[in-house]
Amino acid sequence: MEETSSTKQSGNAKLIKLIKGSVPQIVGTVAGAIIGISYYTLVGCPNGTCGIVSSPYWSTIVGGFLGYAIGNIFSMRNEK
Repeated sequence: MEETSSTKQSGNAKLIKLIKGSVPQIVGTVAGAIIGISYYTLVGCPNGTCGIVSSPYWSTIVGGFLGYAIGNIFSMRNEK
């Protein structure tokens, strides 16, 4: 089954609309991940018993999640 050009354009338009609507979440996730890894690098946990910053992966994931949540708040505020 071959895609027609109108179907391909419609799919691209939907993807662009989705990305434009998700900019605050995307920016928040990336910024949070950068802040998380920076916190691990600069502050860290000297003995490894800290839950959130004991691993660079975990601090990046938690930072990204918090950044997404904050970005989502701003996204919901813009919809009103």
